[in-house]
Amino acid sequence: RVFLKAISSRPNPDSPAMHRREARIAAALPATVPTPRVLLSYDDGDWVAIVFEDVDGWTPVTPWRPQELSRVLDAVTQLVESLTPSPIAVETIAERLHEPLQGWRTLQAAARDKRDDLSSVPDWARRNLEGLTALESEWEPASAGATLLHFDLRADNILLTADRVLVVDWPHASLGAGWMELLQILPSIAMQGGPKPWEIFDSHPLGRGAPDREVTAVLAAVAGYFVRQSRQPAPPGLPTLRAFQRDQGIPAIEWLMRRTGWP
Repeated sequence: RVFLKAISSRPNPDSPAMHRREARIAAALPATVPTPRVLLSYDDGDWVAIVFEDVDGWTPVTPWRPQELSRVLDAVTQLVESLTPSPIAVETIAERLHEPLQGWRTLQAAARDKRDDLSSVPDWARRNLEGLTALESEWEPASAGATLLHFDLRADNILLTADRVLVVDWPHASLGAGWMELLQILPSIAMQGGPKPWEIFDSHPLGRGAPDREVTAVLAAVAGYFVRQSRQPAPPGLPTLRAFQRDQGIPAIEWLMRRTGWP
């Protein structure tokens, strides 16, 4: 039994490049990394296909169940430990996400040019937009680290078996600070019925020792990304994506409000 992932450039020219990157990264991951193994890949310049071993498992139930959440949070720690230092050569997360993680700056410029009235942006964010833009500008140096980050962890990218937690979909893997892996998953956990982000981060092994200013800067960038992306037109074939991003932005902003203490 195998699992096949295939994509053509016809509906979305960017998708094959993403799948080519995933094929390269997934094939290079050491056997110790908890992920389905790549069996083979195919690329004819139009279609890209990746064949993975089939895993008899399930995605975490949402709203999150405490036992499954505990397993996943333990697995995030183990994932970071196993991928520090990174076993493969990849770009830094700052190199890959320089533009996407400038959401507040983009919104500020759009508001200044009257291209966006920022309607539906939370009141707190509108009041503090200048400060959020400045804080967000610190995220790139704050993200520096030696860990290979998956940086797209969500319930639908995790497989549970009776005794394992596996992570799937690695096209965004990049080099950065290990605590960012935990930070990135927490808004989606909160959105899907789990605890508030700070209730996990502040007591988790990856969060306890993380540097405060750096965490807040990266969180500002992540929150800005969700808010800005949620205001874009839905991409073809993904009509629910923008609402999904908006709903992750809400707990991210709540967490940011707590961390900054801004009125």
